[in-house]
Formats: sequence, structure tokens, C-alpha cells
Amino acid sequence: MSTSRRVVVTGLGLVTPVGLNVEETWDALIAGRSGGAPITQFDASDQSVRFACEVKDYDPEQYMDRKEARRADRFLHLVMGAAHQAVEQADIEAAVDGVARERFGVIVGSGIGGLTTMETQHAKLLERGPSRVSPFFIPMFIGDMSAGMISMKYGAQGPNYATVSACASSGHAVGAAFRSIRTGETDVMITGGTEATVTPLCIAGFASMKALSERNDSPETASRPFDRTRDGFVLGEGAGIMVLEEMEHAVVRGAEILGEIAGFGQSADAYHMTSPAPEGAGAQIAMRLAMKDAGLTAGDVDYINAHGTSTPANDSTETAAIKAVLGERAREIVVGSTKSMTGHTLGAAGALEAGFSLLACARSLVPPTINYREPDPECDLNYGTEGPTNGPVRAALSNSFGFGGHNVTLAVRRWEDA
Repeated sequence: MSTSRRVVVTGLGLVTPVGLNVEETWDALIAGRSGGAPITQFDASDQSVRFACEVKDYDPEQYMDRKEARRADRFLHLVMGAAHQAVEQADIEAAVDGVARERFGVIVGSGIGGLTTMETQHAKLLERGPSRVSPFFIPMFIGDMSAGMISMKYGAQGPNYATVSACASSGHAVGAAFRSIRTGETDVMITGGTEATVTPLCIAGFASMKALSERNDSPETASRPFDRTRDGFVLGEGAGIMVLEEMEHAVVRGAEILGEIAGFGQSADAYHMTSPAPEGAGAQIAMRLAMKDAGLTAGDVDYINAHGTSTPANDSTETAAIKAVLGERAREIVVGSTKSMTGHTLGAAGALEAGFSLLACARSLVPPTINYREPDPECDLNYGTEGPTNGPVRAALSNSFGFGGHNVTLAVRRWEDA
């Protein structure tokens, strides 16, 4: 098997708290619009945290028939919309024309899966007994159903599975799909992530561990990565899907190429369930491996889409890791956090932010980090806090780190400079 095949992106779909497609989302990011708002999906009046970054005004029946939508959890609703957008842009039938179906696969990450369904069905069990639990409970809940449903809809008979590594889940999914094509196992992959966990149990759980911001009076400004007054992340939801293709295959068919997935690095902190390793040791490994995989030097990297959660521990540790890996180059580029606008979409974050990084490369424009007010001496890089940054972005790194010590870095490259 070859290890030198190059992998390009020919389709991108986004369903986010700030937009229901790529252009709406990108426009909101560049404008610095927050998706934070009071929770509408359930009555949160008894919760200590009563706001989140929800996907707004989304109709799953745009992408699924009514019966199918009723039998699917919200995390599946969101991903089917993102997948539709991506495969439509890629012209998936043209992409797989002449490709054996076993060389066309799907890998999608989700940190939790169908939590809304789990909570609803558990309540039925307790209140009305076992006979009232839906026969569709298990397929609605299990996290791999996102990959399964996409494969069924588009006829992908190749590798098909879900990745679960908390907030690194979809970073791992994209990395695994990238490697599947590069090593010659497949030619076309649909990949990404989805999460929909704005639920009573999830909010209560994260709030109990003091991971969430408690700024109920100002949801729009609560996510403030790298700011000295940050007090936790804002829970988000969404889905991001890419169509990846072997480069020559895409070029020959005349596909529009959005960018290149150039490298993938992964590591473990082997340190703590929820806290990052000192100096971001595991994050450093992932970034170095991704750069080596892509053949990038520090001088080639023009942007980092940071994990940037707005938690006290993550932001300072990630800053230290970036400085250790890039040296002085770290001070010359924007290290931004789009989570300041989308919130933290957990298992979907890696795919969403890799998509944002591809767009930054393609459009020579870096989204800002909003809500930055007070400098933190331990967070002393340029976080793009003055608005969007214009200028060529030849290559970017997208970081995703998860509870359990999981670290992923994806290296993406502008197509014209590839």
C-alpha cells in the first residue's frame, strides 16, 4: 500500500450554532457573532447554568423523511443535514463513479451519541415501565448510527464506524479517514462529527464539575478563550462533514478542491481524567506528529485553530504547548478559538474546526476570537481578538483535546500552495 497518496477535500457541510450551512456559519464567524443564548430545548430554570450554543431553526425534514426523522435522535438529525451539504457539493455520484463501493467509506465521531433519546427513554422506563420503552431506543441512541445512516443513504460499503474520544472524537474520525485514503485502502471517504447534548443531564453533569461558564446574565460573552476572567466553556451542538478524495482521482474528474488534509497527529496525556498534562505535553506530541506527517516546518504554519475551550486549565496549557512546538513562530501567527462563537461542540468540534481551518486557508481570512477583555499573563500569544485577520494562510493546524487525555491535531493546507 502507498503511503504517499495525497488527500483533498471536495465537499464540506456545516450545521452550527451560528449557521445552518457553510456560508451562514462562515459569515457569522467572520462577523464575530456569538451563538450563546438561553436554552430553549428544555426548561432549564432549575439548572445552575441556563444557556448554551444551540443550533437554531433547524428542520431535519429538509434532509430526512418524517418517519425517519421521528426515529432518529437530534445528533442524527444534525449530521444528516451536514452530510447532505457535503455530498451535494462534492457531487458524490461523480466522485464514486468507477470506484468499487468497498473503497468508499464513512467514519464519523461523536463523544456521547443520542443523549436526548437516552434521557427521554429512561424517564419512560421509570414513570411508565419497561413496556413503554421505544423499540427504536437502541438504534436512536448508539453513536455509530451516524456513520451507519450515512453509508446506507449514499451506498458506501467500505470502512464504516464511529470514533469516540470525548472532544477529540471527530478529529480522530477525520484523521482515520485521511489515513484510509492515503494508505490506499479507500479512494473516497465521508467523515466528520456530530453532537447534540444540550440536555438536562449533560448540563447538570458539566455544571457539577464546574466545567461550564456560569454567566447566565450574558450568554453571548460567556465563552472567552484565553481571557483572564474565563470561567468555563459554553456547551454547544452541531455537525460537520467532509468528503475526502484521493487527489488524482479528484483532479481527473474535475472536482472543485477546497483544500488538502495534509497531516494527522494523535497522542495520549496518560496523566489525568480531565486535566491536561503539564506544559501540554501530550498536545505537543500531537502537533509535532501532525507537522511531521504533513512535511511542515514551524515557518509554514500561518494559523492555529486552537482547542481554546475557555477553561482556566486548557487555555494556558495549550498556549504553553504551542510555544514549545512553534518557538518564536507562535508569536507571529493567529492562534484563534472559534469556540468563542460556537461554544464547545464536544465530539463534533474537531470536524467543525478542521472545516473552519480549511476555509481560512482557502479564503485567506482568519476568524476572530471574541469576548477577550483582560490579558492573562499565561496566555500571551496573538489570539486574533481585534477582528478577522486578512492574509495568506498556507497551512493551518486544528487542535482537539478530550477528557481521558486524548489529543488530535489535523494539519490542513491551502490547495493552491499544496
